[in-house]
Amino acid sequence: MKNINRRKFLSISALAGAGALVAPQVAAASVKRQKEDDTIPTRILGNTGIEIPVLSMGVMRADNPAVVRAAYNSGITHFDTAHGYQNGKNEEMLGVFFKDKDRSTFTIATKGKANLKSDNFEAEYEELLNTSLRRLQMDYVDIFYTHAIEDLGSLNDPRLLKMLTKFKEEGKIKHIGFSTHANKPAQIDEAIATGVYEVCLLSYNFKLGILAELDEAIQRGVDAGMGFVAMKSMVGGVEDAEGNKKVDGSACLRWVWQNPNITTAIPGFTSFDLLDNCLEAAHSPELKEQDVNYLAGLKSNEMLYCQNCGKCVGDCSKHLPIPTIMRAYMYNYGYKQPALSKDTLMGLALSGNECSGCTSCAVKCTSGFNIANKIAAITPIVNVPSYFLA
Repeated sequence: MKNINRRKFLSISALAGAGALVAPQVAAASVKRQKEDDTIPTRILGNTGIEIPVLSMGVMRADNPAVVRAAYNSGITHFDTAHGYQNGKNEEMLGVFFKDKDRSTFTIATKGKANLKSDNFEAEYEELLNTSLRRLQMDYVDIFYTHAIEDLGSLNDPRLLKMLTKFKEEGKIKHIGFSTHANKPAQIDEAIATGVYEVCLLSYNFKLGILAELDEAIQRGVDAGMGFVAMKSMVGGVEDAEGNKKVDGSACLRWVWQNPNITTAIPGFTSFDLLDNCLEAAHSPELKEQDVNYLAGLKSNEMLYCQNCGKCVGDCSKHLPIPTIMRAYMYNYGYKQPALSKDTLMGLALSGNECSGCTSCAVKCTSGFNIANKIAAITPIVNVPSYFLA
């Protein structure tokens, strides 16, 4: 089953909502796994021993279990979610889908942000994980990432390391990881030094300005037994800063897989067409000349992906958390997910009129973003009622 497209929608997702309307033999056929001779290439995730296809599913934006079913039926076995995605409904959806599946046929990763400023951190973090497990209807997850780490002090915090180790010893998680968008080389080295982290989920794509430095750090991690999972591989999902033209995800994925140290990528496909594009790459993963030329043509495009270098924060007179604001901009204008955009901004105590009082913007973005315009275009979303954004 190399391709999933709209014409195959009914045969693949019949059980999603029309099971009572199809013949029994059709319903049975819809849950068959792909043929043995048509598998997606696999790699081993560091020293975890987990063997997974190079293509996995980032479930963050998906809200249709039929797409999850199509991915699973196509040979995708690793699914990535988080405690906060869709206010918990993302984990709940996966729990319902996987509750009757053989646990050996898939692996699940979830994530939880650690509020290390709380005096009650330990109890809160344990309840966070327990809540995720209840939603997923599982006794354990294969990987638990401490979510969206940005500084070394959080990554190596003794209380966090103690709790993560406790979770693993109790059997609630099989492997410990961290996810990051920023300061990646330094964080990889610090994670190695702790001796605790087994997996790193990181943004990795052809637009990265620190690629050589990052690849060297990834190699050090691999040498220490760490496994690496790539996210944000499609640089925001669109070719242009206005979010009008979809990027060729298959070319972006093949570029990622040219690095043998990246075990798998977790693109966030939400439709059958996007899944089909990803499967096209997975069944022909070698980087092609046309891919190289296509990606080279995008190198100078502004697009929507923020490098998260952090230089802008120092330039800004108000020291705004610009990388996070830019990520929210990408979620809205690239992913077309306004609710996710608002959720990303809600913890930043923004007013919706952040640049008021500034006569000019001193920020010089390394990606060429017009920072002031983008801030003005996205921060007002914090004042929009959530029911308008669903």
